[in-house]
Amino acid sequence: MIKAIVTGCAGRMGRSIVNVIERTEGIEISGATDLPDGPFTGRDIGEVAGIGAKGVAISSELGNIISQCDVIIDFSVPSASLEHFVKAVEAGKAIVIGTTGFSGEHWKTFDAMRNSVSAVIAPNMSVGVNALFKLAREAAQILGDGYDVEIVEMHHNQKVDAPSGTGARLAEIVAETLNRDLAKTANYGRHGQIGKRPKDEIGVMTLRGGDVVGDHTVIFAGPGERLELVHRAGSRDNFAMGAVRAAKWIVGKPNGIYDMQDVLGLK
Repeated sequence: MIKAIVTGCAGRMGRSIVNVIERTEGIEISGATDLPDGPFTGRDIGEVAGIGAKGVAISSELGNIISQCDVIIDFSVPSASLEHFVKAVEAGKAIVIGTTGFSGEHWKTFDAMRNSVSAVIAPNMSVGVNALFKLAREAAQILGDGYDVEIVEMHHNQKVDAPSGTGARLAEIVAETLNRDLAKTANYGRHGQIGKRPKDEIGVMTLRGGDVVGDHTVIFAGPGERLELVHRAGSRDNFAMGAVRAAKWIVGKPNGIYDMQDVLGLK
């Protein structure tokens, strides 16, 4: 039985992950953390997640309970995820990170330690979104430079990073496939007299509103036709199910940083 610790367990994603673990064979909740000053520290994670008492008290510090797990599942904020990653390295534990918004400096730390930890780090754990990643690459390969590429993403009004990690990854995939420098060709917003659209531009447009879980559309617009690849998430459970699937997959794998394409065998 794989034992998992869920960080940020009292948040929306944390509770969803705990619920998915509860109904998934081969994995169980062995620990959980939340904010040190939050109202849930010390309470039973099962009661907080609505699945009944599990005999697992929510801790304020990962280091105090990390010995109790095989894998950590982390959906938090970049600074906390990086801290949890380092603790996983030090303790020799596997980790799954679904946090978005990492900077280049964060990735320098991840890359420097990649040979000392088994980790899955992915901007989106959804199986459907990872199918979208693969389809976007294949569409770009087939259509080539003759089609304008626009990416549109929409999330709830509480999301703090823009574009979303998924939107950014879609742009990276298209740029890689078409041999474009994303730093030079990406356009993250348009206003005013902007002139004609540059041929190599990749538009990445961000929408925010309501309680939208996550919508992503990749548009390939060519002469006389338009191809659209669309994924809409109706529940956070799809992210949670992917994260738990990744947690079961990563335990025992050789050290390295993997993503959901590895987990799903899509590479």
